[in-house]
Amino acid sequence: MRSLHHGPQFGPSARWDHRGATRGLALDLGSSRTRVWVPGHGVLADTDTDLCGDAGTGPGHGRPVRRGRIVDPESCGRMLGRIADTALGTDRTGTVIVLSHPVLAGPRHRAAAHDLLAALGPTTVIALDSARAAAASAGPRDGGPLLVVDIGAGLTEATLLVDDQVRDARQAETGLDDLDPDRAPTAVVRTVLDMILGMWQQDRHGAVLGALRKGPLLTGGGAARPDITDRITASLGAPVRLADDPATAVVRGAGMVLSSLLRPAATATVPTGRAG
Repeated sequence: MRSLHHGPQFGPSARWDHRGATRGLALDLGSSRTRVWVPGHGVLADTDTDLCGDAGTGPGHGRPVRRGRIVDPESCGRMLGRIADTALGTDRTGTVIVLSHPVLAGPRHRAAAHDLLAALGPTTVIALDSARAAAASAGPRDGGPLLVVDIGAGLTEATLLVDDQVRDARQAETGLDDLDPDRAPTAVVRTVLDMILGMWQQDRHGAVLGALRKGPLLTGGGAARPDITDRITASLGAPVRLADDPATAVVRGAGMVLSSLLRPAATATVPTGRAG
């Protein structure tokens, strides 16, 4: 399990110049699903992350993204190229791509994703962690700490946000792909509880307790499964909040950030075709 606690606050991974941009897309590049959001159209694509042509078997085997890491840049680049052609057309001058990434994605993953997107043409690439994207999709808040739990196909993350900055984050390479369909989702639930307990033990300012009292925000595909969310609620003894359409919450939040960056007159023209 990877973790970050009481270290430097996470900010944007780079400085950007998006002045004058009128078009763009938001992208959630997951191990199992790739989701694309375009202004004026909403979620344009929600498809299986393309297989690499690997003849292996098993959940997630052969995919260009595994456990939150790009493992096959060439295949991933081809997939991103098709997405960009469909959503932005071949002339990508003055466009912005907001890419969501796991909170604890390493610098190699962020750099690889940035390079692949930058290679698509003259577009500005903005990286946004998935916890803040999910928080944005949840709508205005009354302030104070927020605990975001993202249960995906190959990763589970718990993130404590304070003033919209990451104060603490935990990550485990455990997700829905690891569950036995004939057994209770004990492993994922235990992982979430261990992460929250670890945060609480390290917290000296009461932020975790305050976030728990308001209810953790659950997102990702796991948040759509009552057998998982009910167990987390019962174990915590506190209510949880489910993101609206939790599987697409991250890409929709990234889309909201994108919309705030584009000029007010921006509209998206989507060429005929499918993204994927």
